[in-house]
Amino acid sequence: MSVNPLQYRLDGPNHAPVVLLVPPFGARMSVWEPQMPELTRGHRVLRIDHRGHGGSASPPGPYRIEDLALDLLSVLDAEGITRVSAVGAGLSSSLLVRIAVNSPRTIDRLVLLAPAPRTPRIHGWDRIAERVRTAGMEAVTADIVLPWFTPDMYEQSAEVATALADDVAGLAPEGFASVCEALVDMDQRDLFPEVKAPTLVVSAAHDPLLPPGHGRRLADGIADVRFEIVPGAAHLLGVERPDRVNELLLEHIAS
Repeated sequence: MSVNPLQYRLDGPNHAPVVLLVPPFGARMSVWEPQMPELTRGHRVLRIDHRGHGGSASPPGPYRIEDLALDLLSVLDAEGITRVSAVGAGLSSSLLVRIAVNSPRTIDRLVLLAPAPRTPRIHGWDRIAERVRTAGMEAVTADIVLPWFTPDMYEQSAEVATALADDVAGLAPEGFASVCEALVDMDQRDLFPEVKAPTLVVSAAHDPLLPPGHGRRLADGIADVRFEIVPGAAHLLGVERPDRVNELLLEHIAS
């Protein structure tokens, strides 16, 4: 297994409980800006950029889910952080599930936004990786970003969607392609019964990438779990419906 230094940022009161925010693959840490004002009132918030995203390096592949999870643990170790409430979005939630099982003392409470128990075959991450390597990030940016929001979001907040699309276009092609390949066969259904941390699973009602059925099946495998569906949102529900998502996050972390 290999560990790669990640770009990260800490905000909020120095001695407050720590909340780790893990963005979906393809997005940078800025995707959590709608959560920051609420979370930093009473928490120290740690945000990261995955390999090949933002300022994080992209070592030669192949990558494995285990490697990407170890990247997160290395950041915690570097900051001397031993326990966190952890929030993951999209398929990057799989990294936190692995940590919750293999390092159970690390995660106090777990939140999974728009997750899935395994990578749907129809996503075609291997084909995306091939396109990135042959034609660059611009060839896949529109396909990646389009399912992130509902049509209403694109109409009413076009500048937000444009900024996130620019982030995708700026990813390191080889690093992102290697992340895509790590996702192809991701299947963690056997891990969920071993998750002991109290867990909140939240799906978006209009998510075309990972519809609520995926979140429901994941939640069914965890003993101490709450499942919620957020209306009026697609895949990036924390950006499109920050009001409801923030309410759910704070309630779960503080409970």
